[in-house]
Amino acid sequence: MSDSPNSERVDADRTPERQPRFESVLRWVQYMRDNPPEVWGPQQNAVVDGQIESAQALDRDAEEERRIRAFADSILTDEDAE
Repeated sequence: MSDSPNSERVDADRTPERQPRFESVLRWVQYMRDNPPEVWGPQQNAVVDGQIESAQALDRDAEEERRIRAFADSILTDEDAE
């Protein structure tokens, strides 16, 4: 794997769940090719809007988010060291 900024993320994504997720992405791309944006656009907007609403429902400020991410990173770093 290369030393690109995404190389660690790609390496970490070599899980058994990766293939079904990848196949789902391919099906969605085919669906988009087979249908006009007027059909799939509102569906995609609904998914994105739902993700945004879920994130907003957590009601965390930027500093709290940074603390949580730093904590998660430290746990992952400790696990990698083992």
